[in-house]
Amino acid sequence: MAGSEPEATLMHFTLYSRTYCHLCEDMFNALNALQTPEKPFTVEVIDVDADQALVAKYDELVPVLFADLNEPELCHYFLDVDKVRTLLSK
Repeated sequence: MAGSEPEATLMHFTLYSRTYCHLCEDMFNALNALQTPEKPFTVEVIDVDADQALVAKYDELVPVLFADLNEPELCHYFLDVDKVRTLLSK
């Protein structure tokens, strides 16, 4: 459309988590604290306990964070703030 601004690409994070996991809640909250109006993103939380294949893959690692699933794992247990900020600055 003439005169319209190009849409910014919205970063998408996937957080593999489980219910009643304080580390999972901490990572989710720390990640969302990095969101700004200039750099919005979405976060999909997936409960690993809902899928035995995910339990087998991530059981002892949760929380595990990915960006856009095409990226390698960003971090597990604790949020790597520097990695997330680097991704958001692109």
